[in-house]
Amino acid sequence: MARTRRPVLAGAQPLSPRRKWRAILLATLLLVPGYWSVVAGLVSVASDRPDAPTAGPFIAFGLSLVPFVFIVLAFLSEHPRAPGAVVKAMGLALLVGIPVSALAADAVTGFVAGVAAGGIAALRPEPTSTLKARWIAVLVATMASFLLVRTVGEVALLLAPILPFTSIGVADHLAEGGR
Repeated sequence: MARTRRPVLAGAQPLSPRRKWRAILLATLLLVPGYWSVVAGLVSVASDRPDAPTAGPFIAFGLSLVPFVFIVLAFLSEHPRAPGAVVKAMGLALLVGIPVSALAADAVTGFVAGVAAGGIAALRPEPTSTLKARWIAVLVATMASFLLVRTVGEVALLLAPILPFTSIGVADHLAEGGR
């Protein structure tokens, strides 16, 4: 007996903008300490001081928060297949983040690109949102962080964790026609 497969979002009520932005806000708030921990670890690695702290625990803590960020984003945005979306988000984060970090020659740009790419999978897609708009948002967030790191310097380190999920939320908002 063959089963017909319904679309994932068939019958699902659209997620209210308030709930979507709450998911984005809480995921971003969880991302910030993880991001700062990774940056602290990378600064420690680059330090020439003999009393610099060991970088490993900082980097490990920061990277260990990333799956929880995607869990918060997927479940709070009421993704219909949240566990699978989290796994897919982690894969995309690695698949995009590592090469971008190598190409950009800085960890901030790669981190933003990887987390934003993972956010595409973790944040519940709406019927009006398009994958193309979301990937353009990832590109814009990545380029913004790349340019900020090179022009503004240290201030970019403060702004970078805000970019990934916010850019996807704005792309979805614009795809919905600004409603």
